Amino acid sequence: MHLKTILNRVYRHKGFVYQNGRFVAEGDGRERIEVGVEPRRNGRAVCSGCGRRRAGYDRLGERRYQMVPVLGFAVYLVYRPRRVDCRCCGVKVEQVPWAKGKETTTQAFQWYLVFWTKYLALSRVAEIFRTNWHTVYEAVERAMEWGLARRRLDNVQSIGVDEVQWRKGHHYLTLVYQLDAGCRRLLYVGLDRTADSLRGFFSAMPEQLAGGLQYVCSDMWRPYLEVLKECAGQAVHVLDRYHIVAKLNKAIDEVRAAEAQRMKASGHEPVLKHSRWCLLKRPENLSAGQGSKLRELLRFNLKTVRAYLLKEEFQQLWEYVAPGWAGHFLAGWLTKAMRSRIEPMKKVARTLRKHRALILNWFKARGEISAGIVEGQNYNVKLMVRRSYGVRTYRAMETLLYHQLGDLPVSELAHRFV
Repeated sequence: MHLKTILNRVYRHKGFVYQNGRFVAEGDGRERIEVGVEPRRNGRAVCSGCGRRRAGYDRLGERRYQMVPVLGFAVYLVYRPRRVDCRCCGVKVEQVPWAKGKETTTQAFQWYLVFWTKYLALSRVAEIFRTNWHTVYEAVERAMEWGLARRRLDNVQSIGVDEVQWRKGHHYLTLVYQLDAGCRRLLYVGLDRTADSLRGFFSAMPEQLAGGLQYVCSDMWRPYLEVLKECAGQAVHVLDRYHIVAKLNKAIDEVRAAEAQRMKASGHEPVLKHSRWCLLKRPENLSAGQGSKLRELLRFNLKTVRAYLLKEEFQQLWEYVAPGWAGHFLAGWLTKAMRSRIEPMKKVARTLRKHRALILNWFKARGEISAGIVEGQNYNVKLMVRRSYGVRTYRAMETLLYHQLGDLPVSELAHRFV
């Protein structure tokens, strides 16, 4: 079977024919395959300006277009482009169907590179396929734009909103995910974590998307709460359970650190030493040694122990089914926390009291939306940020995140293993 037979089967272009391939030695001792391309007899060229078919009157020198490699050999299409004298655009070089403008890579090869960037870093893909980083990145950027223009947004019913730090310092990205059971993907990336960042999501999406939202999940960041109330007020707004528990853990850590310093200064036995994870982890996740340490701690009447017991008591909230009974329990717990005389826990209680209605929405949406999905997606984002070490611009990071997590449609030219 000839290589041109395979090319005609996979990448056939109307008006052009492939010639037989030949091996060509390269300067580094390797060989590449070059396949000639010729226009069909009496075929008319396409003007690169207006896209209309025009008669060609001469041809330029040979140009090489990198193609999908075959059996470890780099493959190039060799073609002498025609020039056309267009009535509308003047003298133009024809537009070939396998590449755009003056690019030296075929669209098939670009989609081939895009396929491998799902699994490897861009620099590694460029090294393996003997090209450069910018060629790979431009292929990913074009695939991202192609996919965003063609993705479906008519089935979005649940979204999650969160922020992720992507550079050192206060450099954040606002991320919006679709959380529906059949489709979990990244919908939007915004620079910074302001109200305008999130409002940009609703501006960029179709109007019917915001009106069709049934569930919204977020943390307690005030700019997000205000925008979600304004743009998706009809949806059931659920506060992220992960962030609520994280606030309780942070309060316990503050109490433990402050009390340990006081005990050390007054010369008491350092019973709180090496106790941090005993207090932060769930009891069922403790190791044998941590369990023994926790049992020893619970014998002492310390603020840290009282704060820990308050946190563990709060976990009972998630076991309720009816919102009414959950609200009754929450009111009692808030009263107990405010009377505890433990300032970090009182601070958490004031925050939870302010968002009581949103916390109880968790019980209305139980089984329909899971806040843990947002943290799972955030973990993937952080992995992507680490793998993209060296990416300095927001545009590049946005492109890579959409490419990896956006579940975007791909062209028919995209590489597939069959």
